[in-house]
Amino acid sequence: MDRETSTGHVSRKTVLRAALAAGMAAPVVLMGVPALARTLTDGAGTPPLTPACDDGDDLTVPQIEGPYFKPDSPFRTSLSEPGTPGVRLTLSGYVFGRACKPISGALLDFWQADVNGAYDNTGFRFRGHQFTGTDGAFALTTIVPGLYPGRTRHIHVKVQAPGRPILTTQLYFPGEPRNNTDSIFDPRLLMTVRDAGGAKEAAFDFVLDVPQDPGPGPTPTPTSTAPGGAWAVGTAYRAGDAVTYAGRGYLCLQAHTAQPGWEPPTVPALWRAT
Repeated sequence: MDRETSTGHVSRKTVLRAALAAGMAAPVVLMGVPALARTLTDGAGTPPLTPACDDGDDLTVPQIEGPYFKPDSPFRTSLSEPGTPGVRLTLSGYVFGRACKPISGALLDFWQADVNGAYDNTGFRFRGHQFTGTDGAFALTTIVPGLYPGRTRHIHVKVQAPGRPILTTQLYFPGEPRNNTDSIFDPRLLMTVRDAGGAKEAAFDFVLDVPQDPGPGPTPTPTSTAPGGAWAVGTAYRAGDAVTYAGRGYLCLQAHTAQPGWEPPTVPALWRAT
């Protein structure tokens, strides 16, 4: 069993990720663009950087590696082979530094259990490393790891920017029953996961403690007047929509359809007071 601990305070993004961990419905998050710079709009291309990336509480938290790490893993972006049993999983994301700028050439070394919850300790099945591209992006093809006693589903990873210290941590799956009983589990390390036919697609972005020159200031999000008016259950809101609730104004941060319990004051992941 991995015996691991985690530390750190709760960031603003934990609100949404904790809801996913508990199996609650959550807004759809865009895949394939930087999560820390995502705004759910109808526009194409990568949105401008946002303050949420460098508000001082977004560094990816570490967790110890556990007993199953092996050095010298093969260089590859796919850990699964033809005929490998298990649900196919594609994990993609970006590696950023403190100023929300992507880190090129960052090393990511992944290892995980197979569909039966076993690690290959003699060879390198479900082990491999890769490097981010010039845009800081990475992509991994693997399977959903199996369970073993004492742990929820997770993927191990070491991330290292060129010439910088190594971040060792783990990534978790939302909605897993064992998330509530695993003493290692940390909602700040939840991936965004969605079904893709008979497979799954996941996204996670790493923020490393790498100093960077500040980039350009964030582009203000234009405020939309539609649908506007008072917040109402069942309304499909878009990023930038303005509403009122209990006499106060709020700006929508992520596209979603309003549900009971998602009133603006209770979900800062979706609404910001104006």
